[in-house]
Amino acid sequence: MNTQVSSSPSFSSFPPSVLITGAAQGIGEAIARRLAADGFFPVLHGRKRERLETLADELTREGRRPRILCFDVSEREAASHALLADIEAHGVYYGVVLNAGICADNAFPAMTGEEWDHVLTVNLDGFYNILKPVVMPMARARRPGRIVTLSSLSGQVGNRGQVNYSAAKAGVIGATKALALELAKRRITVNCVAPGLIDTAMITPEIMEHALPLIPVQRAGRPEEVAAVVAFLMREDAAYVTRQVIAVNGGML
Repeated sequence: MNTQVSSSPSFSSFPPSVLITGAAQGIGEAIARRLAADGFFPVLHGRKRERLETLADELTREGRRPRILCFDVSEREAASHALLADIEAHGVYYGVVLNAGICADNAFPAMTGEEWDHVLTVNLDGFYNILKPVVMPMARARRPGRIVTLSSLSGQVGNRGQVNYSAAKAGVIGATKALALELAKRRITVNCVAPGLIDTAMITPEIMEHALPLIPVQRAGRPEEVAAVVAFLMREDAAYVTRQVIAVNGGML
């Protein structure tokens, strides 16, 4: 029996386009590059058009023709308008990766209302603002689909100085699990990837120095390692994986 599995999509009846929010840098950029390499057509979202255009140009030279969407995920009307217009013009997404997020760390007694509201609005409200416009078109298409959200180790266990971020990312986990139940019969899987310490621009030398002794594998993760897990969840043969939280944290949990 031949058990070889190809990592490339084999969807012959429709173009497998995947929306990736926060694709301009870091983990989001790595996800976009990996999915493009695996044969998907990335729809690159972000607020920094220049960075997205640079990435899109590179992917186009490599054989993909990404589209670019620029809006703030915390602005509900703008998000809905941009997404519905893109779907009308180009068709329903096969997959969505909710990667866009921010942090504003502070000890809770010193945390301002603005720090709390902004982190919750982008990280948790963004779940609703992005998925509300796209879920029903995906369901009505009557074909398989994939949704992957990005949480964090902070959302699983909490983290000092990140009460706002931990609350938002824990909320993403709960929302992901609930949505997975609603969409399971539609053949749309909904899973969450929870990175630990990943070497991106968000990680300062101070954070790295503090965290490294706590990581069993004794190093920070790479964005490409997170992207590899997302890429697996996008595959056809991940159809029986849903409502899961997959940690990518070097053994910290």
